[in-house]
Amino acid sequence: MVNTLLLHNSVFEIKTKYHRRSLSKTERLAYIKAVKCLQGKPSQTSAVYLGAKSRYDDYLGLHIGLAGNIHFNGPFLPWHRKLLVIFEQDLRNTCGYTGALPYWNWSKDVSTEESFAKSPVFDNIYGFGSQGAYIEDISNFTITSALLIPGRSGGGCVTTGPFANFQISMGPGDSFAYTPHCLRRDLSGQLAKLKLSSTFISWTLNAPDFFEFDRRVQAHNLTLAGVGVHGGGHFGVGGMIGEMSDVWSSPGDPLFWLHHGMLDYMWNKWQRASWATRKSEIAGPDTMWAYPYNFFGDIPYTNVTLDYELAFGLVGPNTKIGAVMDIQNQLGYTYA
Repeated sequence: MVNTLLLHNSVFEIKTKYHRRSLSKTERLAYIKAVKCLQGKPSQTSAVYLGAKSRYDDYLGLHIGLAGNIHFNGPFLPWHRKLLVIFEQDLRNTCGYTGALPYWNWSKDVSTEESFAKSPVFDNIYGFGSQGAYIEDISNFTITSALLIPGRSGGGCVTTGPFANFQISMGPGDSFAYTPHCLRRDLSGQLAKLKLSSTFISWTLNAPDFFEFDRRVQAHNLTLAGVGVHGGGHFGVGGMIGEMSDVWSSPGDPLFWLHHGMLDYMWNKWQRASWATRKSEIAGPDTMWAYPYNFFGDIPYTNVTLDYELAFGLVGPNTKIGAVMDIQNQLGYTYA
């Protein structure tokens, strides 16, 4: 859905983003078609992201290259917010997509541990396909998770749905080398129920300031108990050996975009609860693993401000944090 707002004497298009369950079957298929279209377009960045073969891979390469600058620090939420905007614009400009990038409200899918795998998002026709076969012994596989994930239930290559047999060009890990491999998911309904529930979301949204909100989204420490909704979604889908669990190459799984859409939905909801203050409230270190994420000891850092520049490599121009704080008036979308 699109409406308009008069901004600076020009018509500014406002797109409304919906939880994926609210989309019609036609709208669900249109989004999947656009993502697959991007996966079929040639790379524009392969001179730098050497393993990139498609336009979709350009975003994978960007995330691999910048992962050490955009996690466990202050730029995490604003950087990913702008990334979603750039990705959606590419879907529209390159592949003729006319909708908005949907988000996945996982809390609707975790009433029980078993209900997670039955989410409509994993539907084989109107969703993203499920996981592959269960692999009990994963000792010979690349472990993508930083933690031991309980209740993992898959690990095999995805062989059903629109991304069946999809080959990811780079990763796992922090290399741009061409390493084609199948898309794996290793669902953990146990972890998802713990970290993606409406109760856990409410606790996250009750953070008194951005500094604490950011920590509740990301992590208070590197244990399962300390993991926030960000890790809950990544590890809940990726388990021990799935692509979503890899800090570098997680965008290789198309569910990455819907997961981060939900995180952005939550940040916007938290902002709007006290808009006068929170429309300009930002905090946290500019450096990964610096305080309060100093899980490996203290390292030098500077606190980010609204003037901090977010880098987007070869897929978009640098953008100051202050330019992404208001999703409606600055970025042209809102949430239903």
